Amino acid sequence: MNKVAFFDTKPYDKIYFDELKSKYGIEIEYFESKLSPRTAVMAKGSRGVVAFVNDDISKETISVLKENGIEIIALRCAGYNNVDLNAAKDNIPVVRVPEYSPHAISEHAMALLLTLVRKTHKAYIRTRDYNFSLNGFVGFDLYGKTVGVVGTGKIGMTFVEMCRGMGMNVIAYDPKPSQGYLEYVPLEELFARSDVISLHCPLTSETYHLINNYSIKMMKDKVIILNTSRGALIDTEALIEGIRSGKIGGAGLDVYEEESEFFYEDLSESILQDDILSRLIMMPNVLVTSHQAFLTHEALERIAEITLGNLKSCFDGEKLENEIVIKKKSPVK
Repeated sequence: MNKVAFFDTKPYDKIYFDELKSKYGIEIEYFESKLSPRTAVMAKGSRGVVAFVNDDISKETISVLKENGIEIIALRCAGYNNVDLNAAKDNIPVVRVPEYSPHAISEHAMALLLTLVRKTHKAYIRTRDYNFSLNGFVGFDLYGKTVGVVGTGKIGMTFVEMCRGMGMNVIAYDPKPSQGYLEYVPLEELFARSDVISLHCPLTSETYHLINNYSIKMMKDKVIILNTSRGALIDTEALIEGIRSGKIGGAGLDVYEEESEFFYEDLSESILQDDILSRLIMMPNVLVTSHQAFLTHEALERIAEITLGNLKSCFDGEKLENEIVIKKKSPVK
């Protein structure tokens, strides 16, 4: 058996990985701790590690893993902004799950949008108290409204099709436009024209704080902002100020810039030690979910299959189809 150390384990992870691990000839040791320079030594005796979105895969972590004989870092997610790829290069290969269920993510984005627009979360709470008043529940039709989709990969395009099916006008921005029938526009135009803005792009140096004080000023009054990608795409303090001023009509957030210490944990008996997150949650037109857009049976099964397949390929000496490779920049001519 090829042993791997599995970090930041949750009960739903074990269900799907335990079901499939024997098929791939892999033994798993589960740890509830997040992967970090301090916990990396726990992987000693394993050939690989399995990590998630909020694990700290820094230069220091990679160094400890290398010292303890780790041959591969397998991310059970698509994003890899938490990995120091330069440190991993020529030391330990890093693989990921590039695609598991674009429908899971885009459907959650749509759920956030519909909930915000029609205030169903508030109606649920109110009727449980036998309060059947409709005061304060006036929403608006999505039909005919313009949605600006930032990023037209598989998730973004799945969301586009949902919006088109609801009769919304769709405009999009992507540095590499790929869909001939879509109306691609510059970011500035997308911000200015959209009633709803939905982020479906990776976190890079170019997209960091894509939503900020400057871009918010370009937007329509009462715009709805959705983020199911990465928290740092939004400058949270700028978002809060936009909501307080009334410029932003609502925000549906499945991610948060400083989420790593909070999301996926039960803190219901604690005082939340993050004033910004507390302010967001308390705002009546903000809906926060704890990075759960991926959480469907179909997506979890697919994540387990691809992650275990990535590990097996490494241990069998096969080509790593899902390895993250740093692209070399073209020389200046």
